[in-house]
Amino acid sequence: MTQLEDLVARVERWAALDRVAEPLARAVGRAVQPAPARDVLSGTVIGHPLHPLLTDVPIGAWTMAALLDLAGGPGTERAADLLVAAGVAAAVPTAATGLNDWSDTQGADRRIGLVHAIANSAALTCYAASLAARLQGRRGAGKALALAGYGCVTGGGYLGGHLVYARGVNVNRTAWRRGPRRWTDVLADDELAAGAPRRVQAGSVSVLLVRDGNRIDALDSVCSHMGGPLEQGSIDGGCVTCPWHGSVFRLADGAVVRGPATAPQPGYETRVEDGRIQVRRRP
Repeated sequence: MTQLEDLVARVERWAALDRVAEPLARAVGRAVQPAPARDVLSGTVIGHPLHPLLTDVPIGAWTMAALLDLAGGPGTERAADLLVAAGVAAAVPTAATGLNDWSDTQGADRRIGLVHAIANSAALTCYAASLAARLQGRRGAGKALALAGYGCVTGGGYLGGHLVYARGVNVNRTAWRRGPRRWTDVLADDELAAGAPRRVQAGSVSVLLVRDGNRIDALDSVCSHMGGPLEQGSIDGGCVTCPWHGSVFRLADGAVVRGPATAPQPGYETRVEDGRIQVRRRP
Protein backbone atom coordinates (compact mmCIF):
# COMPACT_ATOMS: atom_id res chain seq x y z
CA MET A 1 0.00 0.00 0.00
CA THR A 2 1.36 3.43 -0.94
CA GLN A 3 1.48 6.32 1.53
CA LEU A 4 -1.37 8.01 -0.34
CA GLU A 5 -3.52 4.88 -0.17
CA ASP A 6 -2.72 4.54 3.52
CA LEU A 7 -3.80 8.14 4.11
CA VAL A 8 -7.11 7.55 2.33
CA ALA A 9 -7.66 4.36 4.35
CA ARG A 10 -7.12 6.33 7.56
CA VAL A 11 -9.77 8.84 6.47
CA GLU A 12 -12.17 5.98 5.76
CA ARG A 13 -11.73 4.77 9.35
CA TRP A 14 -11.84 8.22 10.96
CA ALA A 15 -15.13 7.83 12.83
CA ALA A 16 -14.90 11.33 14.35
CA LEU A 17 -15.92 12.70 10.96
CA ASP A 18 -19.35 11.15 11.47
CA ARG A 19 -20.20 13.83 14.05
CA VAL A 20 -20.18 16.36 11.21
CA ALA A 21 -21.13 14.13 8.29
CA GLU A 22 -24.30 12.57 9.67
CA PRO A 23 -26.22 15.74 10.66
CA LEU A 24 -25.04 17.46 7.47
CA ALA A 25 -26.25 14.54 5.33
CA ARG A 26 -29.65 14.63 7.05
CA ALA A 27 -29.93 18.37 6.43
CA VAL A 28 -29.03 17.96 2.75
CA GLY A 29 -31.54 15.11 2.44
CA ARG A 30 -34.31 17.32 3.82
CA ALA A 31 -33.33 20.19 1.52
CA VAL A 32 -33.51 18.10 -1.67
CA GLN A 33 -36.61 16.12 -0.72
CA PRO A 34 -38.91 17.56 -3.44
CA ALA A 35 -38.94 14.99 -6.27
CA PRO A 36 -38.36 17.37 -9.24
CA ALA A 37 -35.35 19.04 -7.60
CA ARG A 38 -33.95 15.66 -6.56
CA ASP A 39 -34.35 14.27 -10.07
CA VAL A 40 -32.48 17.22 -11.58
CA LEU A 41 -29.62 17.14 -9.05
CA SER A 42 -29.26 13.37 -9.31
CA GLY A 43 -29.25 13.37 -13.12
CA THR A 44 -32.40 11.23 -13.37
CA VAL A 45 -33.72 13.51 -16.11
CA ILE A 46 -30.70 12.77 -18.34
CA GLY A 47 -30.26 9.10 -17.41
CA HIS A 48 -26.76 9.63 -16.00
CA PRO A 49 -25.36 11.07 -12.74
CA LEU A 50 -25.04 14.84 -13.24
CA HIS A 51 -22.22 15.59 -10.80
CA PRO A 52 -19.33 13.94 -12.73
CA LEU A 53 -20.38 15.78 -15.89
CA LEU A 54 -20.39 19.19 -14.18
CA THR A 55 -17.00 18.72 -12.50
CA ASP A 56 -15.26 19.00 -15.88
CA VAL A 57 -16.20 22.68 -16.17
CA PRO A 58 -14.54 24.18 -13.05
CA ILE A 59 -11.59 21.77 -13.19
CA GLY A 60 -11.04 22.52 -16.87
CA ALA A 61 -11.39 26.28 -16.43
CA TRP A 62 -9.05 26.40 -13.44
CA THR A 63 -6.49 24.17 -15.16
CA MET A 64 -6.31 26.49 -18.15
CA ALA A 65 -6.15 29.51 -15.81
CA ALA A 66 -3.18 27.94 -14.01
CA LEU A 67 -1.44 27.34 -17.34
CA LEU A 68 -1.95 30.96 -18.39
CA ASP A 69 -0.87 32.29 -14.98
CA LEU A 70 2.35 30.26 -15.10
CA ALA A 71 3.27 30.43 -18.79
CA GLY A 72 1.22 33.23 -20.30
CA GLY A 73 2.27 36.83 -20.67
CA PRO A 74 0.48 40.13 -20.06
CA GLY A 75 -1.71 39.47 -23.09
CA THR A 76 -3.30 36.41 -21.43
CA GLU A 77 -4.16 38.02 -18.10
CA ARG A 78 -7.74 38.86 -19.09
CA ALA A 79 -8.31 35.32 -20.33
CA ALA A 80 -6.94 33.86 -17.09
CA ASP A 81 -9.25 36.10 -15.06
CA LEU A 82 -12.22 35.03 -17.16
CA LEU A 83 -11.36 31.35 -16.67
CA VAL A 84 -11.10 31.80 -12.90
CA ALA A 85 -14.51 33.50 -12.86
CA ALA A 86 -16.06 30.78 -15.04
CA GLY A 87 -14.74 28.11 -12.69
CA VAL A 88 -16.16 29.89 -9.64
CA ALA A 89 -19.59 30.19 -11.29
CA ALA A 90 -19.60 26.54 -12.40
CA ALA A 91 -18.45 25.27 -9.01
CA VAL A 92 -21.73 26.25 -7.33
CA PRO A 93 -24.09 23.89 -9.23
CA THR A 94 -21.33 21.28 -9.23
CA ALA A 95 -21.21 21.40 -5.44
CA ALA A 96 -25.01 21.21 -5.20
CA THR A 97 -25.15 18.00 -7.26
CA GLY A 98 -22.25 16.54 -5.29
CA LEU A 99 -23.93 17.21 -1.95
CA ASN A 100 -27.10 15.59 -3.21
CA ASP A 101 -25.24 12.40 -4.20
CA TRP A 102 -23.16 12.41 -1.03
CA SER A 103 -26.23 12.57 1.23
CA ASP A 104 -27.11 9.00 0.17
CA THR A 105 -23.75 7.51 1.21
CA GLN A 106 -22.86 5.79 4.48
CA GLY A 107 -19.80 4.90 6.56
CA ALA A 108 -16.41 5.11 4.86
CA ASP A 109 -17.92 6.54 1.67
CA ARG A 110 -19.55 9.34 3.62
CA ARG A 111 -16.29 10.17 5.43
CA ILE A 112 -14.26 10.29 2.23
CA GLY A 113 -17.01 12.34 0.60
CA LEU A 114 -16.94 14.86 3.44
CA VAL A 115 -13.19 15.42 3.08
CA HIS A 116 -13.67 15.60 -0.71
CA ALA A 117 -16.26 18.35 -0.17
CA ILE A 118 -14.03 20.22 2.30
CA ALA A 119 -11.13 20.19 -0.16
CA ASN A 120 -13.30 21.48 -2.98
CA SER A 121 -14.88 24.12 -0.74
CA ALA A 122 -11.39 25.32 0.16
CA ALA A 123 -10.57 25.45 -3.55
CA LEU A 124 -13.68 27.53 -4.26
CA THR A 125 -12.80 29.89 -1.42
CA CYS A 126 -9.27 30.34 -2.76
CA TYR A 127 -10.50 30.99 -6.29
CA ALA A 128 -13.15 33.46 -5.15
CA ALA A 129 -10.46 35.34 -3.21
CA SER A 130 -8.17 35.10 -6.26
CA LEU A 131 -10.85 36.66 -8.45
CA ALA A 132 -11.36 39.49 -5.97
CA ALA A 133 -7.60 40.14 -5.84
CA ARG A 134 -7.37 40.18 -9.64
CA LEU A 135 -10.22 42.68 -9.91
CA GLN A 136 -8.39 44.91 -7.42
CA GLY A 137 -5.23 44.79 -9.50
CA ARG A 138 -3.30 42.57 -7.04
CA ARG A 139 -2.29 40.05 -9.67
CA GLY A 140 0.53 38.43 -7.70
CA ALA A 141 -1.80 37.63 -4.81
CA GLY A 142 -4.45 36.49 -7.28
CA LYS A 143 -2.06 34.01 -8.88
CA ALA A 144 -0.86 32.68 -5.53
CA LEU A 145 -4.41 32.14 -4.29
CA ALA A 146 -5.35 30.42 -7.54
CA LEU A 147 -2.42 28.02 -7.31
CA ALA A 148 -3.36 27.22 -3.72
CA GLY A 149 -6.91 26.56 -4.89
CA TYR A 150 -5.62 24.32 -7.67
CA GLY A 151 -3.78 22.23 -5.11
CA CYS A 152 -7.01 21.83 -3.13
CA VAL A 153 -9.09 20.90 -6.17
CA THR A 154 -6.47 18.35 -7.21
CA GLY A 155 -6.69 16.66 -3.81
CA GLY A 156 -10.46 16.81 -3.92
CA GLY A 157 -10.46 15.33 -7.41
CA TYR A 158 -8.30 12.42 -6.26
CA LEU A 159 -10.77 11.62 -3.48
CA GLY A 160 -13.68 11.92 -5.92
CA GLY A 161 -11.98 9.41 -8.20
CA HIS A 162 -11.40 7.12 -5.24
CA LEU A 163 -15.10 7.21 -4.38
CA VAL A 164 -16.16 6.23 -7.88
CA TYR A 165 -13.41 3.89 -9.07
CA ALA A 166 -12.28 2.28 -5.82
CA ARG A 167 -15.49 2.41 -3.78
CA GLY A 168 -18.08 2.23 -6.59
CA VAL A 169 -20.19 5.11 -5.28
CA ASN A 170 -23.05 6.07 -7.62
CA VAL A 171 -22.13 3.34 -10.08
CA ASN A 172 -25.04 1.36 -11.57
CA ARG A 173 -25.30 -1.62 -9.22
CA THR A 174 -26.95 -3.79 -11.87
CA ALA A 175 -24.41 -3.17 -14.65
CA TRP A 176 -22.83 -6.64 -14.36
CA ARG A 177 -25.89 -8.56 -13.21
CA ARG A 178 -26.95 -10.74 -16.11
CA GLY A 179 -29.83 -13.14 -15.61
CA PRO A 180 -30.42 -16.33 -17.59
CA ARG A 181 -31.01 -16.08 -21.33
CA ARG A 182 -33.16 -19.23 -21.34
CA TRP A 183 -36.42 -19.80 -19.51
CA THR A 184 -35.58 -20.61 -15.91
CA ASP A 185 -37.91 -22.06 -13.26
CA VAL A 186 -38.03 -19.80 -10.17
CA LEU A 187 -41.25 -20.39 -8.17
CA ALA A 188 -44.54 -22.26 -8.00
CA ASP A 189 -47.31 -20.10 -9.46
CA ASP A 190 -49.55 -20.52 -6.40
CA GLU A 191 -46.79 -19.22 -4.10
CA LEU A 192 -46.91 -15.70 -5.55
CA ALA A 193 -49.68 -13.63 -3.97
CA ALA A 194 -51.16 -10.66 -5.81
CA GLY A 195 -49.42 -7.35 -5.02
CA ALA A 196 -46.89 -8.95 -2.67
CA PRO A 197 -43.26 -8.56 -3.81
CA ARG A 198 -41.27 -11.79 -3.80
CA ARG A 199 -37.53 -12.27 -4.23
CA VAL A 200 -36.44 -15.37 -6.14
CA GLN A 201 -33.20 -16.71 -7.56
CA ALA A 202 -32.79 -16.94 -11.33
CA GLY A 203 -29.42 -18.42 -12.11
CA SER A 204 -26.77 -16.18 -10.58
CA VAL A 205 -29.02 -13.18 -9.94
CA SER A 206 -31.92 -12.40 -7.63
CA VAL A 207 -35.18 -11.24 -9.21
CA LEU A 208 -38.21 -9.37 -7.88
CA LEU A 209 -41.58 -10.89 -8.83
CA VAL A 210 -44.87 -9.00 -8.52
CA ARG A 211 -48.28 -10.33 -9.61
CA ASP A 212 -50.86 -7.85 -10.91
CA GLY A 213 -54.00 -9.71 -11.99
CA ASN A 214 -52.99 -12.16 -14.69
CA ARG A 215 -49.66 -10.43 -15.31
CA ILE A 216 -46.41 -11.20 -13.53
CA ASP A 217 -43.69 -8.54 -13.65
CA ALA A 218 -40.04 -9.32 -12.98
CA LEU A 219 -37.15 -6.94 -12.35
CA ASP A 220 -33.67 -7.27 -10.91
CA SER A 221 -34.13 -7.13 -7.13
CA VAL A 222 -31.05 -4.96 -6.51
CA CYS A 223 -31.70 -1.22 -6.88
CA SER A 224 -29.46 0.25 -9.57
CA HIS A 225 -28.82 3.34 -7.44
CA MET A 226 -27.20 2.06 -4.24
CA GLY A 227 -28.08 -1.63 -4.19
CA GLY A 228 -31.20 -1.44 -2.04
CA PRO A 229 -33.43 -4.56 -1.70
CA LEU A 230 -36.45 -3.85 -3.90
CA GLU A 231 -38.34 -6.85 -2.49
CA GLN A 232 -38.59 -4.86 0.75
CA GLY A 233 -40.03 -1.84 -1.06
CA SER A 234 -43.64 -0.77 -1.50
CA ILE A 235 -45.77 -1.59 -4.55
CA ASP A 236 -48.21 1.04 -5.81
CA GLY A 237 -49.61 2.08 -9.17
CA GLY A 238 -47.60 -0.45 -11.14
CA CYS A 239 -44.33 0.74 -9.56
CA VAL A 240 -41.92 -0.36 -6.86
CA THR A 241 -40.27 2.12 -4.48
CA CYS A 242 -36.79 1.34 -3.13
CA PRO A 243 -36.84 1.30 0.69
CA TRP A 244 -33.40 2.91 0.99
CA HIS A 245 -33.52 6.18 -0.95
CA GLY A 246 -36.98 6.28 -2.53
CA SER A 247 -36.16 5.60 -6.17
CA VAL A 248 -39.29 4.51 -8.06
CA PHE A 249 -39.22 2.03 -10.95
CA ARG A 250 -42.02 0.98 -13.28
CA LEU A 251 -42.62 -2.75 -12.90
CA ALA A 252 -43.60 -3.29 -16.52
CA ASP A 253 -40.23 -2.28 -17.97
CA GLY A 254 -37.93 -1.13 -15.14
CA ALA A 255 -37.95 2.51 -16.25
CA VAL A 256 -37.01 5.14 -13.64
CA VAL A 257 -40.12 7.06 -12.60
CA ARG A 258 -38.44 9.03 -9.82
CA GLY A 259 -34.82 9.39 -8.70
CA PRO A 260 -32.27 9.49 -7.27
CA ALA A 261 -31.66 6.42 -9.48
CA THR A 262 -30.55 7.23 -13.02
CA ALA A 263 -30.23 3.73 -14.54
CA PRO A 264 -33.34 1.61 -15.19
CA GLN A 265 -33.79 -1.79 -13.60
CA PRO A 266 -33.05 -4.81 -15.84
CA GLY A 267 -36.34 -6.50 -16.63
CA TYR A 268 -37.26 -10.13 -17.32
CA GLU A 269 -39.91 -11.84 -19.39
CA THR A 270 -42.19 -14.18 -17.45
CA ARG A 271 -44.46 -17.12 -18.20
CA VAL A 272 -46.24 -19.91 -16.31
CA GLU A 273 -45.58 -23.48 -17.43
CA ASP A 274 -47.07 -26.51 -15.63
CA GLY A 275 -47.86 -24.40 -12.60
CA ARG A 276 -44.34 -22.97 -12.35
CA ILE A 277 -43.22 -19.37 -12.94
CA GLN A 278 -40.33 -19.06 -15.35
CA VAL A 279 -38.25 -16.01 -16.24
CA ARG A 280 -35.64 -15.11 -18.83
CA ARG A 281 -33.62 -12.03 -19.69
CA ARG A 282 -35.25 -9.70 -22.16
CA PRO A 283 -33.50 -9.72 -25.53
